[in-house]
Amino acid sequence: MRKKELRTVAAFHTTAAAMSAERLCRQEGLEGRLIPVPRSVTSDCGIAWSAPAELRDTLERRFREAGLEVAGIYLLSV
Repeated sequence: MRKKELRTVAAFHTTAAAMSAERLCRQEGLEGRLIPVPRSVTSDCGIAWSAPAELRDTLERRFREAGLEVAGIYLLSV
């Protein structure tokens, strides 16, 4: 079993927004991956972007600048 670690988890209203976030992060070399939304978070589409905790501010800024609508950004142990 994998050890849980503190991560930034961004949840989205739509699958299209989650896929756009993945594309943006890959283009900019930002570490992370798509995951199923953790049970402690509600999301319309069920997909979230998980990244290292220290990227929270960067992700919030980049998603806002790109016009991506985020349901919420959380720091969670996943």
